[in-house]
Amino acid sequence: MKKLFYILLGVSLLSSCDMELDQQPISAATSETFFQTAHDFNQGLNAVYAVTRGYPDRLLNLSETRSDNLYAVSDGGVRDWEGINSFHRTIASNPYVVDAWQSNYTGIFRANNYLEQLQNKGEAVITDQAVRNRMEGEVRFLRAFFYFDLLRYFGKLPIIDKVVSNNEAMEIPRSAPADVYNLIISDLERAIETLPAPSGYATADKGRANKFSAKMLLGLVYMTRSGPALDVEGAGLGSNEWSKALAQFNDIIQSNEFAFLNSYSSIFSYDNERNKEVIFNIEYSSGSTPIVGSTFPWVLVPDTWFQSLGFGTQGGLMIRPVAEDLLAKYVDEDVRKSFSIQNGYTYGNVVEPRSFIKKFVDITKVPKTSRTDWPINFIVYRYTDLLLLKAECILNGAAGNQATEVDAVVNQVRARAGLTTTLSGVTKAQLLEERRRELVGEGTRWFDLIRSGQVEAIMKAWIAKEDVQNQMEDFKKEYILYPVPQSELDTKPGLYQQNPGY
Repeated sequence: MKKLFYILLGVSLLSSCDMELDQQPISAATSETFFQTAHDFNQGLNAVYAVTRGYPDRLLNLSETRSDNLYAVSDGGVRDWEGINSFHRTIASNPYVVDAWQSNYTGIFRANNYLEQLQNKGEAVITDQAVRNRMEGEVRFLRAFFYFDLLRYFGKLPIIDKVVSNNEAMEIPRSAPADVYNLIISDLERAIETLPAPSGYATADKGRANKFSAKMLLGLVYMTRSGPALDVEGAGLGSNEWSKALAQFNDIIQSNEFAFLNSYSSIFSYDNERNKEVIFNIEYSSGSTPIVGSTFPWVLVPDTWFQSLGFGTQGGLMIRPVAEDLLAKYVDEDVRKSFSIQNGYTYGNVVEPRSFIKKFVDITKVPKTSRTDWPINFIVYRYTDLLLLKAECILNGAAGNQATEVDAVVNQVRARAGLTTTLSGVTKAQLLEERRRELVGEGTRWFDLIRSGQVEAIMKAWIAKEDVQNQMEDFKKEYILYPVPQSELDTKPGLYQQNPGY
């Protein structure tokens, strides 16, 4: 069993911020008594990491399910994902939406508290400045990670970058995305200065944030800012910073810390975690008390499929079918399709002809005791993704060679998938579709569509073709963003305004 580096602190220490605007995740008295030793600071750092545990599930529920990869309309029951996939206006109280806001701000609150304690007590407790700098870098990376997640979902945000009281927090309005980006970029630049490369960590700590995971996120930040604004106050600013993103990606490539694996399935193998494709992942472990395993493997998988194989229900409930449009984009010999997608099944005497995403499921690893204890890490950033993002930067005007840095990369990715037909003069549209096939089930598609500027046209055409049950609402550009959770609007009426369209 791999070592898990984020052990949760006691519930009494870190639970108070989960449902409130209060910026104090640890009471003043507890902070004064807790952060006294290096062990305390390590546990406090692990508690910030612990907030990332739900990130993969959120990505699958709010990005993958929102996109044209799934046609997850009603199956006759009430499913939380239905309003996400069908673009309902009344999802301000949807639990997935609420969790996205509250969990990320929980992480931000913990990060702010940690940075304050590190500044006030760190030098006296942790005498090695390099260790203090690394700790600061990890927390700044994570705070940037949480804010970027929020920004892509909700647009304008209240910027809370220090510990404040509940009353103070209730006077902080939402700020423009450009201002949120300033904090994100500042945190990432500091993280890059202070974090080591993966090779600079001991084996047990390889899963922590590193210099190049910070560079990967910073590159993605520049790309996202460069996307068009699309008449919403979202993450796209039309800033044309493709060259800045490219510089970050080139630094990662030149580090030689990562590599393109020759086998697609080996990237996701339970026996090959932290492989050379992995730039940053979220770590899980099974068999621990309390449980700190993962749940994302079954989020998009129907329970009856597990039952058909003799296992208990996991929690995915009914099927979220893969869109016919996506299935048609694969050729039969593409190994990514057979690895990532289950093409129907039979449970009892009922035949389910529709397909679903099973990318992260190894049926030999189904937990024996708890469905929340899957033993597999989630890869947030991987090397193939980086290479394709670099190609996107070049196609958007950053310096680079079409033949060797765009076409060659796309053909390398296709060859690994078993495709022998090579492409030349790859366009942005072709690259977008190749990313769709390569990264299916990894939660990137929705953000790719937005960054491309084609989300409204593609989603409208897709709904017209895919929605054979006539259950989806018309797509509007306002649905690029999610609504601010109603619970946040109700905390202090008038402090936040709801995003348009909801």
